[in-house]
Amino acid sequence: MELGSVLQFLENKSILVTGATGFLAKSTIYTSFFQVSLFLYSELAIGYLINDNYFSCMDAVFVEKILRVQPNVKKLYLLLRAADSKSALQRFNNEVIVKELFRVLKEQSGVHLNSIISEKITVVPGDISREDLGVKYSKLREEMWNELDVIINLAATTNFDERYDVALGLNTYGAKNVLNFAKKCVKLKVFIHVSTAYVSGERSGLIVENSYKMGETLNGASGLDIDLEKKVVEQELNQLHAEGASEQAITLAMKDLGIKRAKIYGWPNTYVFTKAMGEMVIEDLKENMSLVIIRPTIITSTYKEPFPGWAEGIRTIDSVALGYGKGRLTCFLGDLKAIVDVIPADMVVNAIIVAMVGHAKQPSNDLVIYQVGSSSRNPLRYRNIQDYGYLYFTKKPWINKDGKPVKVGKVTVLDTMASFHRYMAIHYVLPLKGLELVNIAFCQYFQRMYSDLNRKINFVMRLVELYRPYLFFNGIYDDTNTEKLRMAARESGVETDMFYFDPKYIDWDDYFLNIHIPGIVKFVFK
Repeated sequence: MELGSVLQFLENKSILVTGATGFLAKSTIYTSFFQVSLFLYSELAIGYLINDNYFSCMDAVFVEKILRVQPNVKKLYLLLRAADSKSALQRFNNEVIVKELFRVLKEQSGVHLNSIISEKITVVPGDISREDLGVKYSKLREEMWNELDVIINLAATTNFDERYDVALGLNTYGAKNVLNFAKKCVKLKVFIHVSTAYVSGERSGLIVENSYKMGETLNGASGLDIDLEKKVVEQELNQLHAEGASEQAITLAMKDLGIKRAKIYGWPNTYVFTKAMGEMVIEDLKENMSLVIIRPTIITSTYKEPFPGWAEGIRTIDSVALGYGKGRLTCFLGDLKAIVDVIPADMVVNAIIVAMVGHAKQPSNDLVIYQVGSSSRNPLRYRNIQDYGYLYFTKKPWINKDGKPVKVGKVTVLDTMASFHRYMAIHYVLPLKGLELVNIAFCQYFQRMYSDLNRKINFVMRLVELYRPYLFFNGIYDDTNTEKLRMAARESGVETDMFYFDPKYIDWDDYFLNIHIPGIVKFVFK
């Protein structure tokens, strides 16, 4: 593969990016993780493993990178879920361009920034769950079909237990809708679909960059029929509506249905199940289109660009750092010896851009998958992360609202599910049983307290079961294809200093102590 200059390729190109409002596209999974880590004096931290709306930063990082390094790009079309152009533009101005991420671009462009944005960016109101991406304006649709050179699909919902109808509509049929839209683009050179490495399910050992064929399952169950899954959802919704179920009841039923259907076919949760089906659909229907699937692992703060350490929101391992640094975390659930596969956001974006250029210049009917992570070339373990947190917050403690430094210490490690259940039984379940007896003896006087504690314990148990496959994950993601892409970039004279994505060169000690943790303290801690 010969790539040549990436900057030269980007000049005068038109690119559509779906999901353009967040760190790769907006996600909520991290909030749920953090809620667990703060549960009952924040003694349990389980939600820190996958991003994965792990791409909640990637679309913004991509847009910023293109505008900063190649201001002569012709047009960036950004698809945002909005009712009309006015509200879409408001979302862009209020949620994207105001980010600290764009500080370097603002300094570089000066007074010309507004004119650059108005000239180079077209904000498109739409919805990938609808035909033609929900783009209502025919003139704009025609313009995109005639002008687009590249489509990058970042839009997704990444809640592990999202409503099945929502996840299926966005992650599976949404991918199909973007592909069908791409087929109408007469100049299109390549379609980039950003998925997740964790479509692999609960596999262990070396996980290769293979594709999942239509109907394939992870556990040998009878063939998966994606259209049938849609019918299952419709039937369940019709039944619930006929029974007069409340919206809350419908939401819970849809969440339970997604988990149930995922486990039938071997996937641990609704998110990775629907993302896997999305991959199946676009591979099956791509015809002669040049299609590339990017599978990032856990995305963390920027390594170098536009500046080191930029992060947004509470996500993945950051929820642990936040709880620990503020002195609220005393217990850690997970295997400290296990490898945690993290990759900085700017490296993921650079991999997307280089893959885009390579496959646009040399279109192929073959599907190519790139797993972008660090576990194969530069493994990091949870024990290292625990040590980094202790070293950093011991030297630079968080100052609480009273102006006093928070002292941190070693945490209790629950390294098996059995130890977790014993911990819960001793500290919470048995006291709950005692409270139940006291409540009965005092004629339900403590009912509110009992119900609240019972609800919180059930909430934690549900989330632990939901994220259990990743708490002790033993997979290593093979990145052979990604290494071939890096080699092609070096051999072709690509601007490798600008479009770097080799995790081998990351010094994890330096990254966590001097870049990542300071970054989340600055941008995330409140």
